[in-house]
Amino acid sequence: MTYEKLTVAAVLTGPSAPIATKDGRTGIFKRPRQGPVSVSTTGLDGDTIVDTVNHGGPDQAVLVPGGKDSEWWAEELGPDTPPGTFGENLYVDGLESADIAIGDVLQCGPVRLQATAPRIPCVTLAVRMKDARFPKRFFAAGRPGFYCRVLCEGEVEAGMDVQISPFDGTRVSVATMFAISGGATPDAETLRALMAAPAHQKTAPYLRQRFADWPFFSTP
Repeated sequence: MTYEKLTVAAVLTGPSAPIATKDGRTGIFKRPRQGPVSVSTTGLDGDTIVDTVNHGGPDQAVLVPGGKDSEWWAEELGPDTPPGTFGENLYVDGLESADIAIGDVLQCGPVRLQATAPRIPCVTLAVRMKDARFPKRFFAAGRPGFYCRVLCEGEVEAGMDVQISPFDGTRVSVATMFAISGGATPDAETLRALMAAPAHQKTAPYLRQRFADWPFFSTP
């Protein structure tokens, strides 16, 4: 697969801030950073994860929106939808999340990130967008962005080029995994590929539970 020139347009982090949810606080409000930002296996320096049950951790260390996805959302929601609106960390200009498969690797200078899962909309996003139905709208759009684990630590900053190394196994796109998370039923080949892919650690248990009655899981 050939990609056009990809560039880090913004690196974003956010502090803990009040919000009208059960937790009462959130890290979803991200703002662009100036200069180099350290990236470790736990995420970006200066970023805050409040809901550590559903967000953060090694397999969700960095949230990447496709720049093309963000541009699409800006057209849908209006100009007051800057990078960081959905809590993203690394805005990559020229990228579309539909082009990324689980296991693909993004190289940004010394930092290497591996796509693990699509971003799933939650109640915090609904409150942030002031729209209780926004998660349904987010699923329908099919432009989720994706989480990454950090394979190599280092520093990133706006202006860096991004190179993508496609996963060399059977590819399952972020968009396909997102659709499955939203209720779609995969075929056996896709399910088998997703089970074998280097996805988020919760993916295999989730699939085994959801599709427990499939012969795929009962066959030795």
